[in-house]
Amino acid sequence: MDKLRINQTLKELSHKYGTPLLVMDLEVVKRNYEKLINNINNCVVYYAVKANSHVEIINTLNNLGSHFDVASKGEIEKLLDLGVSPENMSFGNTIKKSSDIEFAFKNGIRTFAVDSEMELEKIAINAPGSDIYVRISTNGMEDDADWPLTKKFGTSVDHAIQLVKYANSLGLNPIGVSFHVGSQNYNPNNWRVAIREVSVVFEEARRLGIKMKMVNTGGGMPIKYSRNIPTVKEIANVINQSVKDYLGEDITVIVEPGRSMVGNAGAIVSSVILRSKKGDENWVYTDAGVFHGLTETIQNIRYEISIIGKENENKQKFVLAGPTCDSVDVMYYDCELPETTTIDDLIVFYNTGAYTTEYGTNFNGIPSPKIIFENGLFVSKSVEHTFEEVFEQ
Repeated sequence: MDKLRINQTLKELSHKYGTPLLVMDLEVVKRNYEKLINNINNCVVYYAVKANSHVEIINTLNNLGSHFDVASKGEIEKLLDLGVSPENMSFGNTIKKSSDIEFAFKNGIRTFAVDSEMELEKIAINAPGSDIYVRISTNGMEDDADWPLTKKFGTSVDHAIQLVKYANSLGLNPIGVSFHVGSQNYNPNNWRVAIREVSVVFEEARRLGIKMKMVNTGGGMPIKYSRNIPTVKEIANVINQSVKDYLGEDITVIVEPGRSMVGNAGAIVSSVILRSKKGDENWVYTDAGVFHGLTETIQNIRYEISIIGKENENKQKFVLAGPTCDSVDVMYYDCELPETTTIDDLIVFYNTGAYTTEYGTNFNGIPSPKIIFENGLFVSKSVEHTFEEVFEQ
């Protein structure tokens, strides 16, 4: 893709709307959706609303026929107001308030995720007869994911079997099993390992007279930041073969893309507001930081970065920090930027359409990035149906 062309457009937009600014491209979202549907057998997409809940994204995906993974009453209300059918929502958070379960049920949602007895009991009371699916944990995959999800959510296979049995005794309808290999996971084989573990729950449920019909493979498909990634097709092939090998025919495969749906559909433009020197360290401060859209930098997410107009200059190491009065507000201590980076330069963080503005706060009275849409900016004009990596060189 022509990064210089893209950067010129981002420069013009930042002059028009100011910074910080998140520029999104709905054409990329559409192509990402089509890639999943076209490559995974018996696939139903439940978009993870938490990744980016902007109304333009929700409306676009709803019009494409997507379903939605919701995590709270607030997300449910937003989608209902936008005309999304409750039949197309799954309450995928395993930690739900009883009142939110009741609200979801009264508004037509009938599918809930669980990983504990108490959660089942809350659903049985507030959403009787509902479909449930049990989330298993994916221990051992932490090193393959930039954002592991193995401790807070999910349970063991043995416990999952007990939960299926208990759900059935409570009058609930166990329909399947879910897992999440960790956000930004680079090892396709992890999906195979997880589906093999799902098959154990399926088999034991069958012995109890309960026929499972759905596997929820969660999210985890990576987008390109600073390292090579497996393609959607490569991961889809693993999922397809694993479902065939371990679960059999006529199994609905749910995917819950968040990052892989909208991450590469956006770029944040921020302004440099200060350059300083602290001992041997060169520091650069921008008007977007950890509290204003770049929260994921505090773990393992390494965004590709450039300075508009200085793309080909020699680089040196900087500490890159945000604007707030908090020492946590440092994105990277080893960021390679052009040697001449200085005040009023425009810095671009690519592939930042997911988990950025949703994390944004008003800390220190500083606003988070505005969101605008510039459709067609990040897609290849020469390839009609095949999505190419947005900034592949």
